[in-house]
Amino acid sequence: MQQISDRSSSAIRDIFGRDKALIGMIHCPPLPGAPRYAGESLDSIYDTCMRDAEHLIEGGFHGLMVENHGDVPFSKPEDIGPETSAFLSVVTDRIRQALGVPLGVNILANAPIPAIAIAVAGGADFIRVNQWANAYVANEGFMEGRAAEAMRYRAMLRAERVKIFTDSHVKHGSHAIVADRTIGELTRDLAFFDSDGIIATGQRTGNSATMEEIDEIARATHLPLLVGSGVTEENIVAILGRTNGVIVASSLKEGGVWWNPVDPARVRSFVSVAQEGLEG
Repeated sequence: MQQISDRSSSAIRDIFGRDKALIGMIHCPPLPGAPRYAGESLDSIYDTCMRDAEHLIEGGFHGLMVENHGDVPFSKPEDIGPETSAFLSVVTDRIRQALGVPLGVNILANAPIPAIAIAVAGGADFIRVNQWANAYVANEGFMEGRAAEAMRYRAMLRAERVKIFTDSHVKHGSHAIVADRTIGELTRDLAFFDSDGIIATGQRTGNSATMEEIDEIARATHLPLLVGSGVTEENIVAILGRTNGVIVASSLKEGGVWWNPVDPARVRSFVSVAQEGLEG
């Protein structure tokens, strides 16, 4: 592979103390200010997130990521209100204090500035950014890469300890704007703009990237590679054989549906199957 950045390739080990990690996603319910929020108490929202977090860690996951997935339809970065950062900072901090595990933050849609602020306030270790370099047409409209402003904001907060994981060929959108460039080239752009790790995704939530696409991304980068969508018991061993970990949500929920609670039995079964890939 061509190494075009001096970025360390040890982000997963630095955060998790291991070379391959299982990261469970906390899909927060709709937060105040979001269209689907129906006046639920904040304690009930925090308790829902905490229950999912406990089930994932008790079932054997190595870390967690907090995401405002209940805030559908998602706002563009410049339209996300300060209330989202405030509530998610509390969620993140409560999980950190209760469980003491590595934590990540993803703010939809494509909002690294709030994510970094939440990570600093809540004690998280990394963030996920869906469009870090280049641009694409998302469900929310035109989305530009946010690397330049995000890296300057992180430096301003002296938050270099917060690692940044970025999606390659991000889901939920059209890549016609950059269709003249290969996935490998787009992946190398992420490293060039100082990403700490790369995430492969499918076409939408719950869909996996193909093994061919995972391999293509892996060949293009020296950075740790995760798969961040569509990971199931059926493909986890093959994926872990190619990558440094996974971010899992839908397949661990009751009925395999993203908006349902985490199912402890599904978590235990998934982790049991994943052991072969973790040890390989």
